[in-house]
Order: sequence, then structure tokens, then C-alpha cells
Amino acid sequence: MKKETAILGFIVIGAAAFIIGKQMSKSGETTPGTEQVADKAGDKAGDAKAVEAPKTTDSDIIPIGTSAAQGPATAAVTVVEFSDFQCPFCSRVVPTVEKIHEKYGDKVRVVFKHNPLPFHKDAPFAAKAAIAAGKQGKFWEMHNKLFANQKALGESDIEGYAKEIGLDVAAWKKDVASAETAKVIEEDQKLAEKVGARGTPNFMINGEQLSGAQPFERFEAVIDKQLADAEAAIKGGTKPDAVYAAMVKKNFKEPAKRPNARPAEDDKTVYAIPTGASFGKGGSEPLVTIIEFSEFQCPFCNRVLPTVKQLEDEYGDKVRVVFKHNPLPFHNNAMGASQAAVAAGNQGKFWEMHDKLFANQRDLGADKLEGYAQELGLDLKRFKDDMASEATKKIIADDMALANQFGARGTPNFFVNGRQLIGAKPVDAFKKVIDEEIKKAEALIAKGTPRAQLYAELTKGGKTKAEAPAARRPSPPADDKTVYKVPVGESDFIKGGKDALVTIVEFSEFQCPFCNRVLPTVKQIEEAYGKDVRVVFKHNPLPFHKDAPYASQAAVAAGKQGKFWEMHDKLFANQRALSPTDIEGYAKEIGLDLGKFKSDVDSDAVKAAIKD
Repeated sequence: MKKETAILGFIVIGAAAFIIGKQMSKSGETTPGTEQVADKAGDKAGDAKAVEAPKTTDSDIIPIGTSAAQGPATAAVTVVEFSDFQCPFCSRVVPTVEKIHEKYGDKVRVVFKHNPLPFHKDAPFAAKAAIAAGKQGKFWEMHNKLFANQKALGESDIEGYAKEIGLDVAAWKKDVASAETAKVIEEDQKLAEKVGARGTPNFMINGEQLSGAQPFERFEAVIDKQLADAEAAIKGGTKPDAVYAAMVKKNFKEPAKRPNARPAEDDKTVYAIPTGASFGKGGSEPLVTIIEFSEFQCPFCNRVLPTVKQLEDEYGDKVRVVFKHNPLPFHNNAMGASQAAVAAGNQGKFWEMHDKLFANQRDLGADKLEGYAQELGLDLKRFKDDMASEATKKIIADDMALANQFGARGTPNFFVNGRQLIGAKPVDAFKKVIDEEIKKAEALIAKGTPRAQLYAELTKGGKTKAEAPAARRPSPPADDKTVYKVPVGESDFIKGGKDALVTIVEFSEFQCPFCNRVLPTVKQIEEAYGKDVRVVFKHNPLPFHKDAPYASQAAVAAGKQGKFWEMHDKLFANQRALSPTDIEGYAKEIGLDLGKFKSDVDSDAVKAAIKD
């Protein structure tokens, strides 16, 4: 073997994030790279003149409609951007869009359409905030504020930005909450799905698709080609105000069907799921029993709450909702939250705790749960004892086993009189099944079945377990032949031989369960190959792992005292306890100078090292 360094990129995290996005949603973030979020966007995009479009011929394929736009409606090239204010890749592409404005001026129009992804909790409200700001002529000012403050998109934060940019806050809040604003987002997302813009950011340039936070040169190549084609069309007789519609008609290609699209859901099969002693609300002798498998850290479970409430309000005591716990393993606070809910239920306050946990979904650490118990007036000692009890753990374990038995592998998962509905469905999907079940129940009552026996009668003969899932289609083999020149700098943390024949660059983060899972494999490689292999650790804290950025900062700060790998091991060994207080304890345990550590951990130099 030649003594050359082959660099194998462990770009695990970017791939994992992409897969999660694809599985969890109709949309997923896509990007050509796997770097951390770029520098915060400035105000340059606001400098491009926002123009109210004159009457033009809109495209019926990718209509502009009333979407916010920068540039004239008669521009030769229109770039339609599907974006999300909490998506780090969308933030990264902001400077590229600014550069497009600078180079092409009035030859290009940029149109913004909303596609807030479901696993970005703050994205829907941010989208509403921008639309509402647009009603006062300040869409782009709010756009810039949101991207510049992407890590602070809580409702109170955004209300502050509304004040900063001079909005009439009362009118803005009314518009944020309006059905009309929600409808704009819904229509944009329908369009995104229709045209195949399934990730963010996603661009349609005169109908030609460009996905992800691509470098400026990729945009430049497409825009230059489209510009030449549009100018030729205008010379050939197409009116400037009709060129967009004409070019989209020429360029747009129907999106390919997804190869692993799921078959249509079967909502006719009935499963005989026992309600057991689970907490329920609604009619004591309902016509319809809805069993919900859910968990408190899942954004989709939170999103479906208004739907469930609407059903309760509309159907009254005809419906009963039964809650069963299914905390997912990659939500590190979900199990504790379920335990807290069960413990609160022992004091008659399950639903109060249920609402409190969902209302504070981003603050479900162990230290917070006790505070919520106090707010609800619980006997704190009993609450803590019940949370830790084997009886509580068994209730949750039994629910999880039941979820597995009946094929409720994700959350939320509903069974309406035993008929399965998967995910945060719109209310009409529930009403269709509920109305059918009410008719069946009323027919049984007419024949003499007591209301108390309806659920047992309607699910009698139902399946007692789900079919085994179909084998997954194997993925195409990964391309492990392409070589990427990944820079290794003096500031990177490395272990292994200085003159190693093979360098493994690992992009990782401390809150990712998959990163933890691969540790034994990396250790085995180190032991098997010794000095012939070195491992280089590069930080890639993902935006939806709240504690990951600080954990990376802590590891770099420890490295400044020669103890990066000791902190690395501590953080992975305690992956479910990565708060700043916890990490300060680990710093003490590995013998760091605590004053220096605390000074370094929040320094600009450490943050820059991670960003790089």
C-alpha cells in the first residue's frame, strides 16, 4: 500500500438528518453539503427593491399568486424559492440569493413560498409572522430578522422583532392568527408537493428545479441559460409580461414518483386493542373510542392536538379519547415526560400534565418536570416517588409493547374503534371514519347492544396483532470510490499515528444516538489497525438537537487543556444529560481548570472552531 493518505468522510450526520427528514415528512431538508449553518444573514436582501407586480400572465403550473417577490414581474427569469425560516440550509443560501440580486438586478425576480417542515417546531409560526408582516409592507424586513435570529424563533422572540421593524403589533398579531394566513402556507405547501419541491430550500428557476443550498456558480449556470432562452423567446414574439408562464410551460418536468412511496393506508381493518386502565376523556359510554399512541416530545403529536380537541368539541360524549404512551428512543426527554404524566395521573391530573408537557415541548428536561408538577399543585414527594416507581415504568412499557404488537411504530398513531389512522391527519380524515363508526354503533344500539359494550362488540373478531412489515427494498450500494479532499487542520482533534496510512474524518455530534452507536466500531478499528489509521473529529451539531452545540463547545474547551478525548468520552457516556450544569460537572470530574473551561466554552474562538 502506498503511503498516501486516503480520506474517508464519515459524513454520517448529514445523511442521518436527510433520512429523518424524508421519513418524517412529505418534505425533508436536502443539501449538497453537510456543514453547520452558515453565518447569520444581514439586511442586504432587504435592499433589493420589493415590487408590487403589475397584471401579468401567471403560470398555471407554478403560480406566483400573491407571494412576496423582489424584482419586476416582467423579469426574464423568475426564481421561486420554497423555504423554511428554521431550516439551517435555507439560512445558508440567503447570501447566495443576495448575490443573485447584485449580479442580475431587474433581470431576475425572486419569489418566496413557505414550506415549514414538520420537525421544525418554530417554523410554522415564523412563516405566519412573515406573511403578517407582509400585510404591512414589511415581509422582507421580517424575512431578514428571522434568518438573522434563526436560533431564537419563539413566539415572544418574534413579537420582539415585529416591534423592532416598526409594525403595528396588534394588527400583526391578529393577522398571524388569521385563517387567511394559515391558508397561504397550506397552499404553498400543496404547491411544493405538486411540483416535487420536497426539501428546503428548493428553487424553481423559470420552472427548472435546483434543490438545496447550492453554491452561487450552480445558480449562475442555470440563470444564464434561462436568461438566454427567455430573451430569445421575447425576440420571437413572447410578451415580457407573459415570459414567465411560457418558460415554465417549456421547462417544467413532472416530478418522478417516489420509489418507496407507501401504499394507500388501509382504514378498514379492525384491530382489537384493549383500552386497559389508560387515561381517557370524553363520554363514559361512547359510540366511538379513539386510542391514541403518542409521546410528549414528538412535534407531530403536538401538531395534532387542535384536531383532537376539535373532535372532542364536535362529537361531545359520542367520542372518548384514550391515551397510550409510546416514547420514541431518539427523543431523549420523552420517557421522562411519560413518567411525569403517569405520576400526575396518580393524583388525578394526567390531562393537566399532558397539556403542560405539550405546551412546553422544548423544555422537558428532568429539572423542568418537577417545576410543572409544582405549578399543577401536586404533592411533590409523591410525584417524584411515582415517577421513579417500577409500576409507572411498567405502565409505559406495556403501552409500548401494545404499540409494537399492533403496528403503531411511529407517533402519533390512532385507532378509531380499532381502525388505524397514522400520523397528524387533517380533521376530515378522522371525521370520515368517526361518522362511519357512529352509524355502526347506532345500528347495534337499535338491535339492543348496551352502549357500555359497544367498543367490545365493534372490535370483536378484530386482529389481535398487526401483520409483519414488508421487507424494505434494499438501498443502492453507497459510492465508496469517490475521493473527497477534506481539509485536516492543526485545530482538529486527532488520535492515531501521525504518519497514518489512512485518515478517517468523522463528522459527528454528542446528542446524536447514531453517533453514539458507532463508537464501538471506531474503537475496534483503532485497535485493529493501530498507528496505520488516525481518526479526525469534526463537529456537526444538528439544529434539532438542543444540547449539541454547547456539548461541542465544551469538548473544544476541554481540548484547550489537552482533554478533548476525555470530554468526548464523558459526553457520549452521558448523552441524556448534556445540560450546561451537567457538563460543568464532567469538566470537574476530568480535572479541568474550571475557570478557564467556563471562559473558553462561550468564547468566539471556540464557536468559530465549530462553525468551521
